[in-house]
Amino acid sequence: MTYYFDGMDELLREAFTRFTATISDKFDRRLEAASTTDMARDAVVAIILKDVFGDNREHVLTHELYTLAARKQAFRSITTEWMRRTRAALERHFDPETARMLDALMEGLSIHRALDVEARDPHEIATAVTRITNKSVDPRRDGT
Repeated sequence: MTYYFDGMDELLREAFTRFTATISDKFDRRLEAASTTDMARDAVVAIILKDVFGDNREHVLTHELYTLAARKQAFRSITTEWMRRTRAALERHFDPETARMLDALMEGLSIHRALDVEARDPHEIATAVTRITNKSVDPRRDGT
């Protein structure tokens, strides 16, 4: 380890950078496959239910990164880039303000998943995504 990295922070930065790139790539693929607004909504719901809620390892790693980024400025560049990529993928189908709202919804639901003893109802998640996106589609990108 000391041959390749100067210390634990450098190792963690590299590991979290790779982790967030992998998650972002998966996110990009789901949204890139959507050709209509309805398909994009379905992709966002799938991201939440299958990706954000689906893998406990990824969920724990995400919150470990959030904690590091909250405490150490050096890790914020990783979370900033992750948010930028998430919003860029969402902006393929939705206006920038809506993309920020959807990003916040996903982050908030992630926190709720970690703390709430009750599972989220998939219908509730689909309803939230629909409400956020219903009248905020960028008409230049709407294929419905």
